[in-house]
Amino acid sequence: MTDSNDEAGNKLPSSLHFEQHGAVGILRLCRPHKRNALDDATIQGIEDFFSAIPDDIKAVVVHGEGEHFCAGLDLSELAERDVAAGIAHSRAWHRAFERIEFGRAPVVAVLHGAVVGGGLELAAACHIRVAERSSYYALPEGSRGIFLGGGGSVRLPRLIGASRVIDMMLTGRSYGADEGALLGFSHYVVEADAGLATAIELAERIAGNAPMTNFAAMHVLPHNAEQDRASGLLMESLMAAIAQGDPEAKRRLRDFLEKRAPKTVQR
Repeated sequence: MTDSNDEAGNKLPSSLHFEQHGAVGILRLCRPHKRNALDDATIQGIEDFFSAIPDDIKAVVVHGEGEHFCAGLDLSELAERDVAAGIAHSRAWHRAFERIEFGRAPVVAVLHGAVVGGGLELAAACHIRVAERSSYYALPEGSRGIFLGGGGSVRLPRLIGASRVIDMMLTGRSYGADEGALLGFSHYVVEADAGLATAIELAERIAGNAPMTNFAAMHVLPHNAEQDRASGLLMESLMAAIAQGDPEAKRRLRDFLEKRAPKTVQR
């Protein structure tokens, strides 16, 4: 295991901590006194980290220090911003979260406590979400007089439907871990303090996949889901041919056919 407060290709702010476990990188939000609210330095650090993930990292886990994953935007950052500065601020969040969603390595988020506002937007940009039972989801922007600015108006309706997002913003409705999993906020629900270990286990499994298959799942599948049927099917054929032509895929297929690889079983 390597451990670094400062370096993962770039110098990180004190609000982020990075360490490496084999092929898995772990990025921790370190503002527990602010419920891990996201300030400008943290957003820039997230962008820098996911723009230059070390080559030997094949999957990343994101989690929060303390009792909460992330309570959203640090509202003190909004003071005295005009419209132009507000647009630039939102676009900075977009760039950071795009680096997560369409980056080089799949990302597993560990959710606990508050997953609120910008924290929910951050979680939605990750590929797999593991929720501890303490997790709760909310969008308090309506009561704050603001609007989603970190990509949530695009990503969250795709997870739970636009009408539920509207309800959350207008009424302040929140969801707990179990109901949230049924709606699509998370993929897994685990007991208290089991989230990080579960996420690392999933990340290790992901890191063991063929790289081209992980790339296709991250980059091709989401775009296919949004384009017309004919274009999606054509892209699927192209990606399938590219993936199966990769030397790593050929090796894995030989291992399976020659009974050196395990068969698929229910997990």
